[in-house]
Amino acid sequence: MEQNQCCHHHHGHAQCVRLVPIFNHLEDHQMDMIAASAKTLHLQKGEMLFHAGDEDNTLYIINTGKVRIYRLSDSGKDQLVRMLNPGDFTGEVAIFQPGSVHENYAEALQNTSICLIKQDDLQKYLIEYPQISLRILSEVTIRLKDSEKQTTQVAIENVESRIISFLAENVEKGSSNSPTVTLPMSKKDLASYLGTTPETISRRFSSLEQHGLIKQLPKKKIKIMDLDQLLLHAE
Repeated sequence: MEQNQCCHHHHGHAQCVRLVPIFNHLEDHQMDMIAASAKTLHLQKGEMLFHAGDEDNTLYIINTGKVRIYRLSDSGKDQLVRMLNPGDFTGEVAIFQPGSVHENYAEALQNTSICLIKQDDLQKYLIEYPQISLRILSEVTIRLKDSEKQTTQVAIENVESRIISFLAENVEKGSSNSPTVTLPMSKKDLASYLGTTPETISRRFSSLEQHGLIKQLPKKKIKIMDLDQLLLHAE
């Protein structure tokens, strides 16, 4: 693992520390200090950042690329927990619970560069700048709200609306109104994530295709013809 970590270009770390809401409210010299203790890790598409059971002692910040966090169910299916895009982070639990282990897996979906800050370093900063702790708490609270929203959505919204909001959430930031989305998982996993069956997912995709809203392409790609129209369709 060591060979692809490097510590000489601090510029990259500084950029990554500035990306994150938990640090970007600090003054420049404070961010530089945090950046100085960060390391950069480059992952190729398909490489794992961590596995369930690994020691959880690092804050990971996505600098460029995309990471999929998933868990394995008892039957061995993988279930998406969340996607991380640039500026997102994971590993915050470790900061407040030394000695914990990962419950999930994290895999790079494309070539990705990640900043790592070790728990010991981070704890020093938290004591020095209590506002970082408050930011982390507020970010984690938002995340909790999102997962509660997902749970209630599954209970009340119809499947088609859930599929549409899932597609919309997976559109690359800054892409056009007719983007192509790559599904981050199989239809089977998508079904378990959205609380429905693979057959229903297939039927809904076909129906959206017949309405001219999407086009299903090979390799789990979905072309969205007109994102605005698609979102209106979910109403």
